[in-house]
Amino acid sequence: MTSPLLRIYQRIAGLLPRHFLAFGIVGFGGYLIDVGIFNALRLGVLGSHDFISSPIGAKIISVAVATLGTWFGNRYFAFRDNRRSNVALELVEFSAIAITGNGIALLCLYLSHYVFGFTSLIADNISTNVIGLVLATTFRFLLYRLWVYGPQRADSLARIRLAQRSAENNTASADDPIG
Repeated sequence: MTSPLLRIYQRIAGLLPRHFLAFGIVGFGGYLIDVGIFNALRLGVLGSHDFISSPIGAKIISVAVATLGTWFGNRYFAFRDNRRSNVALELVEFSAIAITGNGIALLCLYLSHYVFGFTSLIADNISTNVIGLVLATTFRFLLYRLWVYGPQRADSLARIRLAQRSAENNTASADDPIG
């Protein structure tokens, strides 16, 4: 007989590789959106507005756009089996985690740029798009997988479908005169 802890570990280990790979694909697309917009704004593509072209402003804008893209990707690709029937609540929870992840990346950028004095474009990219990305991605994956798209969620579409199939099977069994 296996211990409850071992069964939990085996269940998580069985689910993570598939979800992590899909999450990585979606995340890479979001990364390209984020880095592209961040660098375009830092280089003044939309003009040299104080907030928009500043490191912090550019990062907030780039992450906001990338968050919407990754929400669609995670909802319809990475975690499609556990997407939620309450789309608005799912988006709010997803965004809350994304904002917190953005805070992690922004903290790395802030410390590098304003505290340690590394003010070049390459230093801004390393601090936010390498160090901040690794920390924030780990945080986001765990919370998306275990909370937003957790299989235990009552409004998970997979859970709702399973309940409907079970109800249909019970109805069919009750109607079967031989059963």
